[in-house]
Amino acid sequence: MKLKTFKQKLKNGKFLITTEISSPKGTNFIKQIKEIEVLEGFVDAVNICDCPMANMRMSPIAMAKIITESTGMETIPHFTCRDRNIIGLQSELLGAWALGIKNVLAITGDPPTKGDHPGASGVFDLDSKGLVKLVKGLNQGRDHSGNMLEGATDFTIGVVANPCAEDLNAEIEKLAAKIEAGADFIQTQPVYEEHTLYNFLEKVEPFNIPVLIGILPLKSYKMAVNFNEKVEGINIPLAVIDRMKKGPEEGIKISIEFIRKIISRVNGIHLMPLGNYRLVKQIITQLGISKDRNVLHGVI
Repeated sequence: MKLKTFKQKLKNGKFLITTEISSPKGTNFIKQIKEIEVLEGFVDAVNICDCPMANMRMSPIAMAKIITESTGMETIPHFTCRDRNIIGLQSELLGAWALGIKNVLAITGDPPTKGDHPGASGVFDLDSKGLVKLVKGLNQGRDHSGNMLEGATDFTIGVVANPCAEDLNAEIEKLAAKIEAGADFIQTQPVYEEHTLYNFLEKVEPFNIPVLIGILPLKSYKMAVNFNEKVEGINIPLAVIDRMKKGPEEGIKISIEFIRKIISRVNGIHLMPLGNYRLVKQIITQLGISKDRNVLHGVI
């Protein structure tokens, strides 16, 4: 029986698990492949970040193709508006589709001043809402100027949201605009509090769109403190930070406990392992989700 695609799983309302990887800073991708291949059968798709934090990396399109050919896993490359103008975005997306890439995550992107090439120019012809609209147009067989294409794409389009935003109403307004533009699913920034998540879910419920919750397992007390103080959009409760004094294994326990509490309320989770992919496998296994299944059943 043919395995269901990520798009089919979304439509069927099955519980999904995704994770993410960064492309290499160079041409040697062997390390990334060896790291990610341990998750074959454990995740439904692998996100590939697009020069995260404005740091130069190999093209996420190329990395997506390499991962699929090497492991058979489905991918969700990120596309930022920072590095390409409207012509370049469309050209890259058409090429991605031709290479067999079926999913994209539309992101505005961090400004170059935050990264390793601070003198580079940021393009930003579009924001993430405009990018969603552009991809939707390609799916309908027309370019950004309304010209008909010789063959259409059929991308599944993801967007990002932050349940911990200081102005949640403004965040929901932005999200609503992206959904109206054609988004198919939401992937959130990391969340650590139930009431914060449930407040967000209540506000997005009318949109009737799948939501994958960001789960970032903490590695240390120092990391928890630094993230809480310095990373915009992440809010870690003091009780969670205090628990991290027990060591890195506590971070895994916290993530598993949180997933167990929310699993009946969400469509899936997006695990952010910060390079430790065996940790992803460990969390999935401890949750009781088996390997080599056609559909994640997520009954925990």
